[in-house]
Amino acid sequence: MAKLNAFRQNSIKFLKDNLFPQHFACLLCDVEIFKGELCADCLKRLVPNVGATCPKCGRKTAKSEICMECKAHLPAYDRALSPLVYDGGSADLIFRFKNGRPYIARYLSRFIAEKVKELPASDGIVFVPATDSALRDRGYNQSELLAVEVSKSTGIPVQYGAVERARTTPAQKNLPRAERLKNLNAAFKANKKLVKDKTIIIIDDVMTTGATFESLAQALKNAGAHKVFALAAASVEYKISR
Repeated sequence: MAKLNAFRQNSIKFLKDNLFPQHFACLLCDVEIFKGELCADCLKRLVPNVGATCPKCGRKTAKSEICMECKAHLPAYDRALSPLVYDGGSADLIFRFKNGRPYIARYLSRFIAEKVKELPASDGIVFVPATDSALRDRGYNQSELLAVEVSKSTGIPVQYGAVERARTTPAQKNLPRAERLKNLNAAFKANKKLVKDKTIIIIDDVMTTGATFESLAQALKNAGAHKVFALAAASVEYKISR
């Protein structure tokens, strides 16, 4: 009987977490709600990326001008945008998304889909290919989930097979931008038949320094893509190093 009850409890938890989470609890604090996905308090914790931003990488800046990092190394993508700043509730929500709550993709994708409206008409969406170890550990590719949901909202097709990893790369989490760029040099390859002369949108969950977008955009441009844009759910604010 104890095993049966445990099975039932686990089944209910699975249904609650994966099928109907928005009907039960706030995505961020788990308080019970019956309308929307975030409670009123948690909604206030999100940090919108408004005001001054870099016109190239799209990160929040002190002034609306190209940041020093983009000046030092002009990205291969034509423009990047992100609706949220990776801080406060925004960072906490993405942490949950990347750690066992894949259904949050539906909520975050709405912010990204709004940013798609600021871009020229695009032919396809690609996502950052996950490493085998990341897929094993997490069980899903969060970038792919976002891409699929954005595709549903915008009608822009996901171009499966358009990009793939050319080699496995070490973890990037604690690396500075220069090391990230070096780490990801030629890390991806693109399918010329699928991207040549097309306008492509790359989608990811977080833009830290832009190195991943840079590497993917370069691969797409090398394969003949006409334009490449990058969209992340959130980006880390650019701050001048002192």
